[in-house]
Amino acid sequence: MPQLIPTPWLALLIFSWTIFSAIVLPKMLKHSFPDNPTMRSKQDLHENKWDWSWH
Repeated sequence: MPQLIPTPWLALLIFSWTIFSAIVLPKMLKHSFPDNPTMRSKQDLHENKWDWSWH
């Protein structure tokens, strides 16, 4: 079975992950998100509960 011989694909896998983690990840992590999440107070969480009239 060719999958059990790691010579052809293992080097390619390690090389591609090295390139990905060295070049692509730092570029992706530089981006900033436009809207920062804010914490809501507990009063906002309990504002309106649904009334299930059929129960």
